[in-house]
Amino acid sequence: MEDTLRWILPFALAAVAIVLVFGLFNMLRGGNPNLSQKLMRARVLLQLVALLIVMAILYLAGTRP
Repeated sequence: MEDTLRWILPFALAAVAIVLVFGLFNMLRGGNPNLSQKLMRARVLLQLVALLIVMAILYLAGTRP
C-alpha cells in the first residue's frame, strides 16, 4: 500500500502545481474572477489530498517491524 501511495504522490503534487499555475495565470491576465476562485478552491482540495497521502505514507512507513 505504501508503495502505491509513493507512486501516486508525484501526480497529486503535480495536480496542485498545475491548478495553481492556471489560477494565477487567469488572475494575472484579468480573466473571469469566478473561474479563478474555483481554481483556487480546487487547489486547496488537492493540497488536502496530497497532505493526506503524505501522512498515510509516513504512518505506513512507521508501522513496519
